[in-house]
Amino acid sequence: MSPEDVVKKQLDAYNAKDIDAFTGVWLEGAQYFAHPSTLLANGPAAIRQRHVVLGNTVVDHERVSRIFPEGPAAVEVAGEKIAKAWFIVGLRR
Repeated sequence: MSPEDVVKKQLDAYNAKDIDAFTGVWLEGAQYFAHPSTLLANGPAAIRQRHVVLGNTVVDHERVSRIFPEGPAAVEVAGEKIAKAWFIVGLRR
């Protein structure tokens, strides 16, 4: 599987709201950052928790279309899993 295929598999699982398939694409010890270096989650279990419940907040299902000035994300793939991802948050254009 190419790195593009791995990222597409993760995005397809996210869009299908399939948390098991989504977290199954992340390496054990994968790191999930707010760009440039704020660690948000470490490992698939923490990534799962971040997408389901965060403190006293439950994440709902919604469609969001945004274009960020810096670009939406950078993803590092190792083999057929995601090793690191940086999510770049900026002002909406």
